Amino acid sequence: MSKIAEILQKNESELLADWMKEQLTAVRRRDLMNDGELQAQSTDLLRSIASAARNGNVTDVSGSDWAGVRERLTDISASRAKQGFSPDETALFVFSLKQPLFTRLRNELAKDPNAMFAEMWNATVMVDRLGLMTFGAFLKAKEQLIAQQAEEMLELSTPVVKLWQGIVAIPLIGTLDSNRTQIVMESLLSTIVATNSKVAIIDITGVPAVDTLVAQHLLKTITAAKLMGAECILSGIRPQIAQTIVHLGINLNEVITKASLADALATALQKTGKTVVRIDKQNGKAGENKDGAEVKQTPERKGA
Repeated sequence: MSKIAEILQKNESELLADWMKEQLTAVRRRDLMNDGELQAQSTDLLRSIASAARNGNVTDVSGSDWAGVRERLTDISASRAKQGFSPDETALFVFSLKQPLFTRLRNELAKDPNAMFAEMWNATVMVDRLGLMTFGAFLKAKEQLIAQQAEEMLELSTPVVKLWQGIVAIPLIGTLDSNRTQIVMESLLSTIVATNSKVAIIDITGVPAVDTLVAQHLLKTITAAKLMGAECILSGIRPQIAQTIVHLGINLNEVITKASLADALATALQKTGKTVVRIDKQNGKAGENKDGAEVKQTPERKGA
């Protein structure tokens, strides 16, 4: 049996004090964590390590006896990933236990060099494996956090805007992939149902390029909207995108396409039985503008 467990339990207070000093010197981040939280994490982890070492092999941290230690390291890594710690800082939290532990082993086993060297090696293996475990848990937690943030950004980057009664629009910016198309489709369909809209404008002015895959994603979204009873208008067709669509042989014959969002909105208003007129700023009446464009006359309102 290793003497590490006995030394950890016997010298808990001194080990904890020395460990805290090592952390305050090497990896302290007061801007991210206060001393009380650091003290609580260190105390809890040290006691878990002592308990696991007493019940099992100190160099086999993957065993069932070390499950509690692994769970605590996972929780610590996840919390530090959210707080803004780096992977190195999180791993050094565990690695900084080496020096205090070596000092206690040397003091306790000074009269038996062979036992001292053997236990120092066991302690090295134990702390190194726990440190690597912490590093891996931190990276996994960080990846999950990044994936969650990326999903939230996708939802924010695909807002569905109600332009008029019965008319909604979704401006797309950036590239379209399968995941984002699914979010676009869900957002658009839920808004169509919630607003009882009959026309949906999909604006691709901010989409840098349209290839076969992007076109397929757009057509799926348009088809889904039609199944919900809404007619789609595709706006933002720039000359370069028009040439690309023709070159790729993409069939958009059944889709209403417009060069700009303004043109698409005008078409959408017509489809919902509404007309846009210009108002003469001088007398507040609808009539002929300075540029000579003829517009529809609107009745005057009393008291206007």
